[in-house]
Amino acid sequence: MYTAATWFHRFYMRYSMEDYHRQDVAASCIFLATKTEECGRKLRDVAKVYHMKVTGADASQVQSDSSEVELCQTMILQTEEALLEALCFDFVVDNPHAELVDLFDALPDEPVVQEYAWSFANDSYRTPLCVLYPPRVVAAACYILAQRVADGPQSASLDARLSSPAPVSSLPTPPSHKATSPNGSRFAIEHFAFNEVELAGVADALAILLEFYNAQDVSGSAEYLQPVVAVTPPAVSPRKPLYQPFAQVSSSTNVPDAALQGRTPNSSYGGNTPSKEWKPVG
Repeated sequence: MYTAATWFHRFYMRYSMEDYHRQDVAASCIFLATKTEECGRKLRDVAKVYHMKVTGADASQVQSDSSEVELCQTMILQTEEALLEALCFDFVVDNPHAELVDLFDALPDEPVVQEYAWSFANDSYRTPLCVLYPPRVVAAACYILAQRVADGPQSASLDARLSSPAPVSSLPTPPSHKATSPNGSRFAIEHFAFNEVELAGVADALAILLEFYNAQDVSGSAEYLQPVVAVTPPAVSPRKPLYQPFAQVSSSTNVPDAALQGRTPNSSYGGNTPSKEWKPVG
């Protein structure tokens, strides 16, 4: 799924959602990923699940040889052509989870931090971080945010955790005499030996993650996100927001339907399709 999610973001770095429907692209990414990751699934099975998700139908109501499933198969294969072109047939995908495993091995006695960091890495694929920064930068951002949440609101801020150490503490020392840093909050930074440019990337990745979480409804089943959205983002260079805060989105639910024409659906179960028709690569 991580591979498919990465390809999904790569695809829309080159194409518009007005030209290719996100549901067609998502299904094609999953189907291609099953082949490249050697966990093959039949096209008909992927198309059947795709049809079930789009229509909300139960599995017992969808026949594998139905015309609807046949149409889904055609859409997946046609969209796959555009996907391969967008990827330039580059199927190599690295993910931050492998980097997190290295961090966990280096500091194994942090189960709460590990659980948070792993969850943040999963959620990072709902943002464009996988195409903006290398896996180790994303992994470090997830780990630092996990430490901040686990340490509590009175702990060091994200800016403090990212700040450069004093020059004297950064001087090289003989390996046999190198002591563990007294500041555990900088563990991930020191583990990857980031330079200033990479630290700026970690800060921006943290800001994007927190911006994403602030766009979620933290009430009800998502109450575990409350300590996350309470974290103050690090200071980064100004940029256009990627997400709207949930409070602003929920307050605009009474927008007339006419204002929503031309936008992609909000879910797989309904909504308005793009204003332009789907078009395969000629």
